[in-house]
Amino acid sequence: MSWVNAIIQGILLGGLYALFACGLSLMFGVMKVVNLAHGDLAVVAAYIGLGVIAITHVPAVWAFVIVVPVFAVIGYVLQRTLLQAALDRGVLTTLLVTFGLSVVIENGLQQFFSANSHSINIGSLVSDSFSIGSQITIAYLDLVILVVAVVVLLGLQYFLSASASGRLIRAVADDPEAAQISGVSYRHVFGIAAAIAFGTVALAGLAFGMYSQFDPTIGTDQLLLFAFEAVVIGGLGSLWGTLAGGILLGVAQQIGAQIGAQYELLAGQLFFLAVLVLRPQGITSRKETA
Repeated sequence: MSWVNAIIQGILLGGLYALFACGLSLMFGVMKVVNLAHGDLAVVAAYIGLGVIAITHVPAVWAFVIVVPVFAVIGYVLQRTLLQAALDRGVLTTLLVTFGLSVVIENGLQQFFSANSHSINIGSLVSDSFSIGSQITIAYLDLVILVVAVVVLLGLQYFLSASASGRLIRAVADDPEAAQISGVSYRHVFGIAAAIAFGTVALAGLAFGMYSQFDPTIGTDQLLLFAFEAVVIGGLGSLWGTLAGGILLGVAQQIGAQIGAQYELLAGQLFFLAVLVLRPQGITSRKETA
């Protein structure tokens, strides 16, 4: 039963990874942008949420109502200015720009908040859980995060496939030049996609702040790495692949932890390397044929 519990905990952890990877996958799928500041932006969202709660004294859940829309606006503005200017010069330029943004954010957070760890207090929900049998324990917070990740991915999938704006985003992602000839401002569409991606980043950052402690360096050291691995494992640009990749990464880590605590991260990295060797296009992507 201990191995079954490890798999269940891995699935729950994978929900958090998928939530982190969602925005990264969306930005790459639409704009071919690999946002190296992704993890740091999530940490910024956690700090903003912490500040909102401290200033307004609202319950932690209400921080989502404030922080997520703010980040959506930041995403749109950042895309129409900094990221679009980088895209106009070439996709590779965005790597340098987002890397620089990551460095600025991390050093700014250390300057204003120091290197101390923080967490978003949500009371007993952090430790509350229920048991199945004698060896399987499921934390309510972990389950909520997994459900939120699935709901977000379902909503995004429906938005992209069923709504006019979603179909427009997909059309621009396929051929920006053709869309522009048709009278569509692909820059505006890219801005909408970035706003959605940044909203999911804020959601993930707040969830992580409730799940664990965070500090200014964890965005680059862990969050970006896990999000990137989940996206690559699932398949670049695939939302459902992102969920599958996050869950598989989480399961691999928990199985490693079951063998020994020191093998948790190593098991995840080995699984990631195995996918790169055996199926570099991701588990949900099809091989391209000439």
